[in-house]
Amino acid sequence: MASHIVGYPRMGPKRELKFALESFWDGKSSAEDLKKVAADLRSSIWKQMSDVGIKYIPSNTFAYYDQVLDTTAMLGAVPPRYGWSDGEIGFDVYFSMARGNATIPAMEMTKWFDTNYHYIVPELGPDMKFSYASHKAVEEYKEAKALGVDTVPTLVGPVSYLLMSKPAKGVDKSFNLLSLLPKILAIYKEVVGELKAAGATTIQFDEPQLVMDLDSHKLQAFTEAYAELESALSGLNVVVETYFADLTADAYKTLVSLKGVSGFGFDLIRGTKTLDLIKSDFPSGKYLFAGVVDGRNIWANDLAASLATLQSLEGIVGKDKLVVSTSCSLLHTAVDIINETKLDDEIKSWLAFAAQKVVEVNALAKALAGQKDEAFFSANAAALASRKSSPRVTNEGVQKAAAALKGSDHRRATTVSARLDAQQKKLNLPVLPTTTIGSFPQTVELRRVRREYKSKKVSEEEYVAAIKEEISKVVKLQEELDIDVLVHGEPERNDMVEYFGEQLSGFAFSANGWVQSYGSRCVKPPIIYGDVSRPKAMTVFWSSMAQSMTPRPMKGMLTGPVTILNWSFVRNDQPRHETCYQIALAIKDEVEDLEKAGINVIQIDEAALREGLPLRKSEHDFYLKWAVHSFRITNVGVQDTTQIHTHMCYSNFNDIIHSIIDMDADVITIENSRSDEKLLSVFREGVKYGAGIGPGVYDIHSPRIPPTEEIADRIRKMLAVLESNVLWVNPDCGLKTRKYGEVNPALTNMVAAAKQLRQELASAK
Repeated sequence: MASHIVGYPRMGPKRELKFALESFWDGKSSAEDLKKVAADLRSSIWKQMSDVGIKYIPSNTFAYYDQVLDTTAMLGAVPPRYGWSDGEIGFDVYFSMARGNATIPAMEMTKWFDTNYHYIVPELGPDMKFSYASHKAVEEYKEAKALGVDTVPTLVGPVSYLLMSKPAKGVDKSFNLLSLLPKILAIYKEVVGELKAAGATTIQFDEPQLVMDLDSHKLQAFTEAYAELESALSGLNVVVETYFADLTADAYKTLVSLKGVSGFGFDLIRGTKTLDLIKSDFPSGKYLFAGVVDGRNIWANDLAASLATLQSLEGIVGKDKLVVSTSCSLLHTAVDIINETKLDDEIKSWLAFAAQKVVEVNALAKALAGQKDEAFFSANAAALASRKSSPRVTNEGVQKAAAALKGSDHRRATTVSARLDAQQKKLNLPVLPTTTIGSFPQTVELRRVRREYKSKKVSEEEYVAAIKEEISKVVKLQEELDIDVLVHGEPERNDMVEYFGEQLSGFAFSANGWVQSYGSRCVKPPIIYGDVSRPKAMTVFWSSMAQSMTPRPMKGMLTGPVTILNWSFVRNDQPRHETCYQIALAIKDEVEDLEKAGINVIQIDEAALREGLPLRKSEHDFYLKWAVHSFRITNVGVQDTTQIHTHMCYSNFNDIIHSIIDMDADVITIENSRSDEKLLSVFREGVKYGAGIGPGVYDIHSPRIPPTEEIADRIRKMLAVLESNVLWVNPDCGLKTRKYGEVNPALTNMVAAAKQLRQELASAK
């Protein structure tokens, strides 16, 4: 019985690739040094899978930055601004596309489906000249072969590649990207020819776009593409892999009818309905790659349940045609539990990171073949039983409180306009009030203090004194800049989710559970293993301290329940929305304690609300309903005079604007400057928004300092579609990653622009 891995994390167990990349970018090491680190990582990954006994081991899933960018390089689809004309694409051009350089901006980056990974978006048009310009897939296949490992070269499929692209600047937005299919298929044929010549016997095409809502024209493109590739693929085993969701009946039919394809991969964790399609009609003689081991979470597999699923599939496709696989690439999970020093043994026994998932896949394949490792299966069953019965997982009080939420929609009793009037009487803010989003620059010194406090090198008194001094500096600076609603700058926080997770019960934290977000950037998601509650106040001490330093309103700063959920590894033993409601109740306790402590403005960030939107439109309503409800639960108990803010980061909000309105916040600050002010188009189209709103007036992700007139001009554009009595003036996002040398002049200009517009409005009256 065969086993298969869709893809594997590339950063290395201790983020070796991250450090090698950053050292190379900083000019501290050579291209050869970087290539050596990468080759060592690839070799250890292939050897590890080979030693475990995996039959279909992937190659070309490694990338220095991103697998879609690798495909852009393979196709020679370099935007003209990078000045490349021909020849093999090297690091210079590759990293310029990914990161930009001194004079040329990077290509756009966007989320890979509904994961927290980001890919570099190809920019295409009718004049793009494609050429075979990166031989990486063939080189890596040969590299593995020289090490004695026969791998499955993996390519981003041609149709998914085009569907994930965008028309280049200057190309009509309505340009049909699929019209480029014949041009790129010519390159794919060359690549396949070289792989065949090098000795490859199996090739994998990843076509995840098949799980999206596709019209018949797009589905037809898959049929045409593989019919065109059929002769080039003859003599090879070809697997087309899909992941992240169910397939519609039409997409399934299209997939299993593709010419020249011998096997089909399905995500059977997030695509449970696909099982019914397979059971009712699977083409005879074809291979089924059954993704029963979760590539997107960190829980140990329920081996007995997976084995039962596989046995039922075996009856349909035949014993020799069933391949045990992961649900998607393991890129989206942590690397190896062996490196964990922070987690206790009980919690560790419930988990499986990428290296452990490879072992699970192999154990299931052997069990199907009649070589079941009884000891391994028993240990797995015991771990699952311990998780189910552990008193650490279940908290009856929390379960009861969450159950009691049913039957109410948790709306504040009065309308937003009545609340804004009550708040204005109390806060007495000018028209176009200014504020910032929350964090101020985190200096090296500040990080050192936090680190030393964590490792007990400085006492609590010394730590509190250092943080108090930092808050005082930030408050003073904002007063000098004449900002209206202040923040304390969050000097005590490492990360907007981890900071809260560390103070909530039901959360655990790994030492090395890093997952790639984009390029060299990795995140370490908290692990939600049990019922969530708040043992004691989390932010009241610091917020009260900050408020005592100024007569101006000081915002209490919290992360919202949906963002905490979407940026964590979430327990899989109850529905996600139930966990979200539990987090909402914990944040509600904090909101009410802040209010009691005299904090009149409280911001509950929902940066990741849109990120959790399911891939399929049919599932959007249910998600948005419970996500928005969770937010409302957090602040339903406050007085009308307490102003509730929320903040949202980069995302295309236009399609969910009605859900944002339904959150019923008093003020929302929202990313705007970087997305070509797409957000304002919603209001131009007549959407009525009665609450306070602060579309970002400058992009904090760039070191550039926007001049006063530019910001003033932006505010004028906003006033063309929004009433002056609801408009706020603020940056796009928190200032944590910026330097004070950039922040001070940028905020000075922002306040000056707001004052200029106040004068213009007054004289217009």
